[in-house]
Amino acid sequence: MPNFPNLIHFAIPFFVISMLLELFITTRKEIKTYETKDAFTSIALGLGNVFLGLLSKGLVLLALFFVYENFRFFTIPVTWWSFVLLLFADDLSYYLFHRVSHECRLFWASHVVHHSSQHYNLSTALRQTWSGGFYTFIFWLWLPLLGFHPAMILLQMSISLLYQFWIHTETINKLPKWFEAVMNTPSHHRVHHGSNPIYLDRNHAGIFIIWDKLFGTFQPELEEEKVVYGLVTNINTYNPVKVAFIEWYNMFKDMFSGKKSFENRLKYLIKPPGWKHDGTGKVSDDLRKEWLKTNMKSQSTLENMQTTFSAKSKNKTA
Repeated sequence: MPNFPNLIHFAIPFFVISMLLELFITTRKEIKTYETKDAFTSIALGLGNVFLGLLSKGLVLLALFFVYENFRFFTIPVTWWSFVLLLFADDLSYYLFHRVSHECRLFWASHVVHHSSQHYNLSTALRQTWSGGFYTFIFWLWLPLLGFHPAMILLQMSISLLYQFWIHTETINKLPKWFEAVMNTPSHHRVHHGSNPIYLDRNHAGIFIIWDKLFGTFQPELEEEKVVYGLVTNINTYNPVKVAFIEWYNMFKDMFSGKKSFENRLKYLIKPPGWKHDGTGKVSDDLRKEWLKTNMKSQSTLENMQTTFSAKSKNKTA
């Protein structure tokens, strides 16, 4: 078995130095991105994720090896070109996992933790799930089935996570167009963390933004629409335990309370966040359509006013 280092553990000093540097820069520029209690909540959730990862990674490795040893179609060697293939295969897996985590409440229950902060800075990147590691690995099981060695897969998953650390910042506006066209960037990921209707459930990329462009989930950051970070309905607590598990509580409460058919109870697990069996809920697509309808009307009214003003100006000139 290849012996690869645990990159996340080695990267912890880099995380700390980077956050201190960002704090220094944002303070100098008077950009208010950090809030002390919020940052400590993110760090606590990150430390909890690392601790629980010692348990969940054992389960993940066991599952990956089980598929690899018993069902793999090929045996892909551990070499440079296989890592290139794995880079794209892993990133596609991440895109699928990330998209489903926004469209299925069972997966949202663990992923919502990462979106719970109303601030956007490098500490937000550390705000990771305490429960997702025990079941979200299913999106990667096709990789050992193809023949990628489990150790390679875990290494690439760590590389992906490390890449995504630096894009959680407001200190970088836009990068060169060629880079923005292919790679996930701070601008693209700010959109992903937005609670604005136009930004909901967009830009699920890990490393490459190409998947969002291919599958119709890409949304550029708009100059006229400043990103509002957080959730549609914010949790409003700095307690890391509540942040980690409150959506599990809410989901099961919706599922088991009141009079509902078995089918509707089950739908509270598989439908998107915001869905309600009585039709009173609104999912992100509903909110986006309402936003677009309202803004299209506003834009149409503005254009009509401008046309009328221009016509009156011409008449006065004449």
